[in-house]
Amino acid sequence: MLLVFGIAAMIWGLGRLMRWPGQMVWVLIVLLWLAVMLIQLTLPEGHELRVATGESPVLWGLIGGFAVAVALYAKGLAWLRARAVVQEEVPVSEGMYSEVELGRYARHIVLRELGGPGQKKLKAAKVLVVGAGGLGSPVLLYLAAAGVGTIGVVDDDEVDGSNLQRQVIHSDDRIGMPKVHSAAGQMRALNPFVEVKPYHRRLEEATARELFAEYDVVIDGTDNFDTRYMVNRTCVATGKPLISGAITQWEGQLSVFEPGAGAPCYQCVFPEAPAADLAPSCAQAGVVGPLPGVIGTMMALEAVKLIADAGHVLRGELLIYDGLWGESRKIAVKRRDDCPVCGEGGTV
Repeated sequence: MLLVFGIAAMIWGLGRLMRWPGQMVWVLIVLLWLAVMLIQLTLPEGHELRVATGESPVLWGLIGGFAVAVALYAKGLAWLRARAVVQEEVPVSEGMYSEVELGRYARHIVLRELGGPGQKKLKAAKVLVVGAGGLGSPVLLYLAAAGVGTIGVVDDDEVDGSNLQRQVIHSDDRIGMPKVHSAAGQMRALNPFVEVKPYHRRLEEATARELFAEYDVVIDGTDNFDTRYMVNRTCVATGKPLISGAITQWEGQLSVFEPGAGAPCYQCVFPEAPAADLAPSCAQAGVVGPLPGVIGTMMALEAVKLIADAGHVLRGELLIYDGLWGESRKIAVKRRDDCPVCGEGGTV
């Protein structure tokens, strides 16, 4: 057996010295193994050549099988590495991303469900966020971090000290500053490669349609029903998908409303605003600080999936999260034919 290993080592060494192609070296080693197997299987026991080559065809069969397994593993690993390289290189157009951006979004690009094509969609996307408060804070931060190309934020409020317990995009030194400018500064500091458009004004129905038309997706993080219904009407009128979330005390909910894709609109699910005493504001009922972060981050995730066409988007489903008990559940929701907004006799 030592004789065979010695001959194989000589072939390997001679191949390296003479710079033979690697494939040629392996072919010669395989031929040597076949010759040994032929000797073991055809010559009688006790023959000098059988004794010199180990006198065991089973052992050489195991060695050959092990070598084949190692070769297949190496081939498979090389194939997977090649796929990973293609996934990183193919989708990104030359000149579209700088080296810094490619490094920034590398963890996205290697995701099979997102990859380069998904990152390109994110960069080309325009998302409007209504509200820069508790829900808007994580939404804006994560959209900017994810590389969404254009992010608009509309809010008429200013930063107050009571906001800072949950509105993490703002800071103490920005108390009194318009929330949209505070948020824009933080987003630009986080990612200078995205365009941020702050709108320091109250969202009015008269101008909302023109504003929404400039964007691909609308995210509603407001805290009053009048604005939510108005945002929903405008999204239906302009054909924009709406990602809406709400929070109170320890509980939050979110869904993706898109009648154009067969899902209900917001008013299909919530036909009427509840009585004021049944839906108190955060100022009245309170809200635990991390809860807006949980729901807002989920809203940002739905936006990324919606834009990149990845995974399952919460169309036709209402996700409810109970932070106090650490429970979540989903409820199926459907369009209503009698919906005054998107139904057959709707006004929009």
